[in-house]
Amino acid sequence: MTNPADKTILVVDDEPDVRTYLEVALKDAGFNVITAQDGLDALERLKEKVPDLISLDLVMPRKTGNKFLYEMRKNKEWYNIPVLIVTAHSRDEMGKGDLDEIMQNMTLSGPGVIEKPVNARKYVNAIKTILNIEIADEAEDPVAMKQALQEKLMSADKETLKKALEAFGKK
Repeated sequence: MTNPADKTILVVDDEPDVRTYLEVALKDAGFNVITAQDGLDALERLKEKVPDLISLDLVMPRKTGNKFLYEMRKNKEWYNIPVLIVTAHSRDEMGKGDLDEIMQNMTLSGPGVIEKPVNARKYVNAIKTILNIEIADEAEDPVAMKQALQEKLMSADKETLKKALEAFGKK
């Protein structure tokens, strides 16, 4: 069985917060992660290390996701790297044309698409599915546990948080 620790993911997104969020979700799931801030930076990262999968935003400065894919697919060494499109613009004018063009030019084994805002568990599971990695039960999944804890903390009232801190011996 394939192990996430044996896989490297290249995360390409121009928004630092999103890039970090995706990186942390993947590292929590055991993957090795390389990041790039746009398509131009991503091409440089590919020259350094060929990843097992690319997580790609579409709308970025300097070199868009679509232009990056065009350049990437010209290289025989990079041609078959699976790509997961992660975008907030699949339905609007900023990204729909690029996404339509990408989907027309890709084979059936081409990219999947996840829309922002991204759910960490769904994102990691999509990557595991593409890479044929078994998806753990939610009770055993560290990403799912972390996300559930974050959701509970975000929805907790001040008094509940105070009690939780006291339970851990902190005031």
